[in-house]
Parts: sequence; C-alpha cells; structure tokens
Amino acid sequence: MTDASVPPVPPSDPHSAIAAESYRTSRGRWRLVAFLALALVVLVALGRFAMPETGLDDHIARVDIDGTIATDPARLEMLETLAEEGRVKAVIIAINSPGGTMAGGEELYEAVTRLRAAKPTVAVVKELGASAAYMTAIATDRIFTRRLSIVGSIGVLFQHVNAGKLLDTIGIDLDKVASGPLKAEPDYDEPLTGEVRASIQALVNDSFEWFVDVVAERRGLGRNTVLDLADGRIVTGRVGLELGLVDALGGEAEALEWLEAEREVAADLPIVTAWPPPQQGFDWVGAVLGAQVRAALGLPASGPVALDGLVALWQVDQAP
Repeated sequence: MTDASVPPVPPSDPHSAIAAESYRTSRGRWRLVAFLALALVVLVALGRFAMPETGLDDHIARVDIDGTIATDPARLEMLETLAEEGRVKAVIIAINSPGGTMAGGEELYEAVTRLRAAKPTVAVVKELGASAAYMTAIATDRIFTRRLSIVGSIGVLFQHVNAGKLLDTIGIDLDKVASGPLKAEPDYDEPLTGEVRASIQALVNDSFEWFVDVVAERRGLGRNTVLDLADGRIVTGRVGLELGLVDALGGEAEALEWLEAEREVAADLPIVTAWPPPQQGFDWVGAVLGAQVRAALGLPASGPVALDGLVALWQVDQAP
C-alpha cells in the first residue's frame, strides 16, 4: 500500500527523467496554444455580434485619394455605389497624391465624372494634387486647395533605365527572340533611340493630348492656354487659382460652406469616410500580416511601391 503523502520516486534512468520533463513541457505548450486558439475563436464570435453594421442616415461621403494612384476595382465599385446611394447627399474627394499611372488617373476621372452627374462633388487638395491626382480633381464640381498646396504637373512620363554599361561591367549579356522589332522594347541594356524611342514618344503624346483636352474642357480654358501650362510645372494653390486651375482657396470647411450655399446640402450633415473602407472586426489582423509580408519581400510596410510604364506622376527629384 502506497502512502499518498510520500512524493513519487524519480526514475533512476536519467534519460527517462529527461523524457518525462520534455513531455511535461511540451504538454504545457500545447495547452497554451489550444487556449490561445480558443480565445481567438471566442473573440471573433463576439466581434461578429458586438460590431454589427449600422445603417446611416443622410450624410456626406468622403473619399480619400492618398499616395500613388493605380487602377482599383474595389474603389471603382465604391464610387458607383455612392452615386446610387440616396442617403449620400454630397461627396468630398480629399486628395493628397503626386499622381500615378495614366490608366489609374483615367479610371478615377471617369468614375468621378459619373459620380458628379448624380451627386454634388467637390475636391479638397491637401498638401499635394499633381498629375493623375489633378486629373481626378478636375472631374469634380469645384476644386478647393490650400494657398500653399501643390497642384498641376500636367503631363505624361515614361521612364527607361539603360543598364547596358553596368551589365557589360559584370559580364551579363541579354538576348531575346521577338516577333517584331518593337516587341519587348525598350530593352534594359540599350539606350532609348531610333524607332523604339519614336514609338514610346507616340504613346506619350497620345496620352498627353487626352490629358490636355480634359483639362481644357473641365477648366474652361483655351487649349493653347493649357498647352502653355502643360510643361510639367507645379504651382502653389494661390498661383493655380490665378491660372484657373482651381476654383477657390480653402479646405473641407470651405467646401461644406459651398455645398450648402450652392447645392443646398446641409453643412451640419455627418461626414463619413467611404474610402478607404474602415476596418471592421478583426481586419487589423490581415493588415498586420500584410505588413509582415511586405517587409519579408523588402517592401515598405505601407504606402506606394514603384511604378513602371506610362505614368502621370510628379517626382520631387525631377521637378523644375
């Protein structure tokens, strides 16, 4: 008969003692993992009930256009939804962007044009509204900018890196088989010259002509006047007002005053940010994981990545 008060005799075999200790440690870790998993499941379940979607009354929607612009199906769908939503009485397009791809700027311009046909729409340029971002602003009913905001940069850019000398230095020779002389051009180991350069220039010119035309149409300026301004220059909001590129100096408060005075939209309506969509529930988990993935790939945790191809983008290191 064993006395319960007597502690168990440890195994005489040291290997058995180590194995027993490892088993206890491992079992403790698995218990902790299981507890954390269960806690996460409970939190998710509670979050689904604790954070229900609530309907909104009449309001003014705010759409933030920040950073580098590119095409975005989700943003496009959101703008179409705003145009159809009866509770949205007006839309403020809040811009702080150097521009982006021509396709992204065109997408936003056309989407905001459709939105403007359905709702009073105003642009508020914060620090920066250049190139494709300015293209977005002109689609609205009225553009407000700070006196010292940066606007303009009407133009198109195609960048090419000629790394031929570097590749020669390290002994790398690129070769290819193409179906035509302009397929897969320009190449990274050759300068942009001749027929290749002419084809790229035609691409840039076509996009540039469209950009100039929409600025002239939306701003009520003569085409020659816009061409004089379309050398890629940037200007302050004050100069932009003098040139007819913007309508008024001010910010969101002035935009609300204008909406009330000119479009009979009550200035005391709540303003709800429609884009980017607010994080709900445990969306923050995805955001954190996304930042970790970007870091693993050597990209910044947030913000724009480099663009390649045809862009309408103001670049600080190339600004006049």
